[in-house]
Amino acid sequence: MLNIIKRSAAALAVASLVSAPVLARDLVINFDDPNPAPKEGFETAVEKFKAANPDINVIVNITDREAHKTAIRNFLSAEAPDVTSWYPGNRMAPFVNAGQFEDVSDLWEAEGFNESLASTQSAMTIDGKQWGVPYTYYQWGIYYRKDIFEANGIDVPATWDELLAASAKLKAAEITPITIGTKFLWTAAGVFDYLNLRTNGYEVHNDLTAGKIKYTDPRIVDVFNKWKELVEPGYFIENHATMSWQDALAPFVQGEAAMYVMGNFAVAAMRDAGLTDDQIDYFPFPEITPGVPRAEEAPADAFFIPSNAKNKEDARKFLAFVAQPDVQTEWNATIGQLPINSNSSVGDDKFLQKGFETVSTAQGLAQFYDRDAPAEMAKGGMEGFQEFMIKPERMDAILERLDKIQDRVYK
Repeated sequence: MLNIIKRSAAALAVASLVSAPVLARDLVINFDDPNPAPKEGFETAVEKFKAANPDINVIVNITDREAHKTAIRNFLSAEAPDVTSWYPGNRMAPFVNAGQFEDVSDLWEAEGFNESLASTQSAMTIDGKQWGVPYTYYQWGIYYRKDIFEANGIDVPATWDELLAASAKLKAAEITPITIGTKFLWTAAGVFDYLNLRTNGYEVHNDLTAGKIKYTDPRIVDVFNKWKELVEPGYFIENHATMSWQDALAPFVQGEAAMYVMGNFAVAAMRDAGLTDDQIDYFPFPEITPGVPRAEEAPADAFFIPSNAKNKEDARKFLAFVAQPDVQTEWNATIGQLPINSNSSVGDDKFLQKGFETVSTAQGLAQFYDRDAPAEMAKGGMEGFQEFMIKPERMDAILERLDKIQDRVYK
C-alpha cells in the first residue's frame, strides 16, 4: 500500500511539473514616442512578438522623446533595459564609444541584414560594426500647396533657378513662398542640409559633420550664399524664430504660404488641419549644382541593446523580429513612414509612394545635421543657422564662430 501511495505521489509531482506554466523571461523595452500612431505601431508589433514568443514576458516603458533623450544617459549606466529605441549616425556614437551599446554585427550577418537593410547600413555602422537595427525612416523634401501653384501658373521647380523664379512669383502675388518655424532650430538644419547636399554633395555633408572641413571652407560659404538668395528677398516667412514647426503650418494651411521644407511626418498634421491630397503635394529639393549625385535626408529610427542589458538573448530576438518584412510593412503603414527592409511593401498613400521612390533612388541618405554631427557641434551649428536666417549680414562672423566650435568639439 505504501508503494502505491509513493507511486501516486510521484505521478502527481510529474503531472504538476508538466502542467505548470513555464516561467517567462522578462524582456524590458524602452520606447520614445507616446504619440498615437507611433505608440500604436510599436504596441502592435510587441503584441505580435509576444504571440510568437509566449515564453518571453515583455515589459514596455514609453516616454516622450525629449524625456527619453535625457533619461537614456542615466539608464544606460544604471538600470539598463534590454532594448531601447535611439538614433543612428553620430547620435549613437557617444554610446558606442563609451561601450554602452552592444555590437550586433553577428545578427546582421545571420539575418541577412547587410542586404535587406542595406540603405541604412552605413548609418548603423561604426568601426566596421553594426550597433542596432532600424525599423523606419522617412523622406524630407518640399511639401507645397498644389492648388496655389496651379492658380499662379507655377510648375514644380526642378532646378535652383526655377525655385527662385517660383518664389519671386509667389512673393509678387503676396503669398509667402516658404514657411518655416525655427524656434526649436532643427528645421533650419533641414534647409541647410539640402542646400549643402545639392550644392556640394553627400561626401561634403559627411566631411563637414565629421569635422574634416571648415565652415569657412569656400564650399560651405557657397552654401550660405545660396541660402542668402532665399533669405534676403524675404522668401521665408517672417518671425519664424518665434514659431515651432507646428505653428508654421498655420500659414500653409490658410493659403498664406505655399511651400514647406519638411519631413513626411508633417503630412498627417496637414490633413488633420483640413487640407486634402488635391491641395497638397511633394517634390524633392531641386538640383543646384548640375551633375552632383542626388542625396536625400532620410532620418531613421532604430533599436539598440544596452551593454548592461540582462536579457541579451531575447533582445536579439526582438531586434531580428522588428526587421522582418511583414512587421516593417504593417508598422510603417500605421505610422505613415517607410519600411527599411527592401522586401517590405509600401502602402497606397501617395506621399509614401513618392518618398519611397525618392529615397530608394538616392545616391546617399543623410541622417540629418543634428544626428550626423556631434551634439555640441549640432547645437552651435543650428543656433548659427537660425541667426543667419534672421541676420544674413552676420554670415562671416557666424561661420568663423562655427569654426571655433568645431576646433573645440573635434580636437
